[in-house]
Amino acid sequence: MADAAKKTGGKGWIGALLLSTLVAVGTGGALGVYLLSSVEKAVDQKVRDEQAKPVAVLNYAGELTLRPVGSVVTNLAEPPESWVRIESSVVFKPGTVQNPDATLAEIRADLLAYLRTLSMAQIEGASGLQHLREDLNERVALRTKGSVRELIVESLVVQ
Repeated sequence: MADAAKKTGGKGWIGALLLSTLVAVGTGGALGVYLLSSVEKAVDQKVRDEQAKPVAVLNYAGELTLRPVGSVVTNLAEPPESWVRIESSVVFKPGTVQNPDATLAEIRADLLAYLRTLSMAQIEGASGLQHLREDLNERVALRTKGSVRELIVESLVVQ
């Protein structure tokens, strides 16, 4: 009788294991189908959102030239032992600047003269950098009578 109980218990154990395996497979399949559909919906929504965004208008369209101004290294007005190095480029339409090399030399001299009047506090932080960019662009526009579209600050190092 003990042998009969062991054989019946073994078959019951195998049946329970088979039933739990089928439940796990069914649950995993259903979860996979659910996740697949939710990921597809999310991707479709993202694609629709990207297509609905307005097309960005480029600041620099057409024929433009980018010329490096070069490095300008000088000390600041306050504190006098601090130094600044700026590398920049200018953007302009070909033919609008009569002599680009001479104009770049004048711009470099203007940058040097302007940077010597600045203090460390004036160029600290994001707002200081933004004000510096605006001031430099204004000086370049005045120097070139508006033929240079923008002065791009490529790097600024203060020691």
